[in-house]
Amino acid sequence: MSSREEMLARIRAATADLKGLPEVPRRYHQASRGPGLADDALVGLFEERASDYRATVRRCAAAEVAQVIADAVAARGGGRIGVPNGFPAEWSALLTDAVGPPLDVAALDALDGVVTTCAVAIAETGTIVLDSGPGQGSRAFSLVPDYHLALVRTGQIVAAVPDAVAALDPARPLTWISGPSATSDIELSRVEGVHGPRTLDIVIVTELRATGWPARHPSRSRPGPLAAQPPHRALASHFRGTSGVRW
Repeated sequence: MSSREEMLARIRAATADLKGLPEVPRRYHQASRGPGLADDALVGLFEERASDYRATVRRCAAAEVAQVIADAVAARGGGRIGVPNGFPAEWSALLTDAVGPPLDVAALDALDGVVTTCAVAIAETGTIVLDSGPGQGSRAFSLVPDYHLALVRTGQIVAAVPDAVAALDPARPLTWISGPSATSDIELSRVEGVHGPRTLDIVIVTELRATGWPARHPSRSRPGPLAAQPPHRALASHFRGTSGVRW
């Protein structure tokens, strides 16, 4: 008798008296607040949680987006900024050195940063999700450059991860982003920029809600703190990486 056969025989002997399969608890959190349902409190929670991850978060009206992008890029030193296909032309109008596709990995690495839209954003975890849709570029587009500026419409902000999963197409290449790229070794020495950009700016574009009134605080900036890991990060466990980890 081989080792494999002996192991399987012992498992069968140990489970011989089991009748049927045990019931598996399925008390999962269900989707409750999907795209288009965000109020000011939910937008504020996303802003707070994204800032906790050391992202710099700004909020502005749609008419202010181009200037806010230009100012944010200038504050990071300006330079050549990648703009993907499908990114709203009016939003990138004030970028003085915008570069569009096609861009191979070497060309992406030579950029000073990129701007993208996103597919959805999660308030509870401060996460944005890209699915390579219009205005987002390929996965490499947001992973290779050292600086990433992401645009989030308030209508794209959902409450929690189940809401995001329900809104996303699992067949698409998903990149889940919670803050700049960072990792730690066994001694908890933090290193940024390993799996993606070391600098993340987020611009929240306020839109009229279904009730007809806009979110409060139409323009403000919240720089991400250099604080210790907040408790809610245990909920996210998101990093920059593969289909999820940038996650």
